[in-house]
Amino acid sequence: MSALVAVPALVWVTVLVVVGGLALLRGQDVLQRLIALDLLAVLVVALLALLSYLRDVPHYLDAAVALALLSLVATVATARYLAIGGPLE
Repeated sequence: MSALVAVPALVWVTVLVVVGGLALLRGQDVLQRLIALDLLAVLVVALLALLSYLRDVPHYLDAAVALALLSLVATVATARYLAIGGPLE
């Protein structure tokens, strides 16, 4: 992937992070906010992967993998908590 493709992708992912933040703030209930937060985590992982490619720094890719794993665990834990009728209903 050349910088000709990676830089516009970086701009688009940054714009989508802003839109995802607005979706997080405008969420009607807890489930909508959970989905928006999961979307933001995916977008930040994509942003870190693009930055890792553009700057040729492998540490960003390690951070992206760690964030993806933490996001998965947090989403599953929150969904299971809400499924049993947590106090956030």
